[in-house]
Amino acid sequence: MIRHSDFENNDEEKKRLHQLIRQQKILFAGNKSLRIFGKLSCTSGKRMKKWNRVFFESEKEAIALGYRPCGHCMREEYLAWKA
Repeated sequence: MIRHSDFENNDEEKKRLHQLIRQQKILFAGNKSLRIFGKLSCTSGKRMKKWNRVFFESEKEAIALGYRPCGHCMREEYLAWKA
């Protein structure tokens, strides 16, 4: 898990974050307060505050850390988790 707040608010750190996403070392983002994770493209996740956002390399990693799938962008996974 990588915390978004670990990246400084400057161009070099932003480039490093985008590079991790391009290299697919970050595939999911989560809300550490609500313990929910979803796809990087999720509109709900994009509204999240920086200090609440964490990143995951895989769905397995997020679930192992106690996060549940987002009901908006990961509907099928959420319904399976809920059952």
